[in-house]
Amino acid sequence: MTGASPCILALDSGGTKTLLLVVDRNANIVSARRGTGSNPFDQPRWREVLAELLADVPAHVAGAAFGLAGYGESVTITARQDAAVHEILGLPTDRYIVRNDVEMACTGAFAGAPGVLILSGTGSMAWAMDETGRNLRVGGWGPLFGDEGSAFWIGREALSLLTQALDGRDGDAHPFIAPMCRSMNLPTSPAAAGAALLEWYGGLSHERSAVAALAHGVCEMAMNGNEQACRILDRAARHLAHHVTVARRGLSRPELPWSHTGGTFNNPYLRQAMTRLCGQPQPPRLPPIGGGILRAARQAGWATDAPWTDHLASALKDMKL
Repeated sequence: MTGASPCILALDSGGTKTLLLVVDRNANIVSARRGTGSNPFDQPRWREVLAELLADVPAHVAGAAFGLAGYGESVTITARQDAAVHEILGLPTDRYIVRNDVEMACTGAFAGAPGVLILSGTGSMAWAMDETGRNLRVGGWGPLFGDEGSAFWIGREALSLLTQALDGRDGDAHPFIAPMCRSMNLPTSPAAAGAALLEWYGGLSHERSAVAALAHGVCEMAMNGNEQACRILDRAARHLAHHVTVARRGLSRPELPWSHTGGTFNNPYLRQAMTRLCGQPQPPRLPPIGGGILRAARQAGWATDAPWTDHLASALKDMKL
């Protein structure tokens, strides 16, 4: 990274990708870097990913903010993340801030205003903030304990239903076999699909990502009217809506607006199901990385008024994040 004008940087770390942006005082994006996932709970190379993205950081960084997957969820892992950022970045601690990636996403979705953000990506979690600045987290327990309504959860539910349909435990699910197998590039014949499914499973190098990727096919099947896929997404919506309800209740703010983030919400069926349960969502004001940019700008003492935020939103939209 080059340049002499003051700048800020923000990093958004997720389970499948990591994004770093450098922004100038006028909310223009100076540079962007992308890397693979950097969640320390399931990505052994998470530190290397951060180091590669943060290589050659300019000395004139006025402020930085990091939204890290898994941050604050384990004392040991959080300490490692803090140490890694400090060692790699090489800036005084008063010039940067490190928070959970969903907290940063919540800041971005509401541009720092109160609200409840529900995430459904590889994992799931809700983050809420009220007008006093109180924060509350709901969910985010990972694939072993939770992640209900996430892409991983949807993929796992689909695989479970597929196996039950294949061996006859759920005869009503037979219409699910062919479209699900097509979405996985497996033979659609029940006689051949079982063996192919086990071969697919045996060849996985990263189970969580591979299972989460299946959610895309399930969402498309729901849009095409497949009854079994619709039922899976309806259950996912109920799980996610319960996150929102609990977050509102926990802050004693039942009127808090809600918004959403994560690839699963690209599907209209899931968004419509959530709207029926939680009311009309507020469109995200900024994408997740935008929350980091706002926090970095404030860390640097920069003004982030409405025109500045509007310009940033336009610049991020042009990037097609």
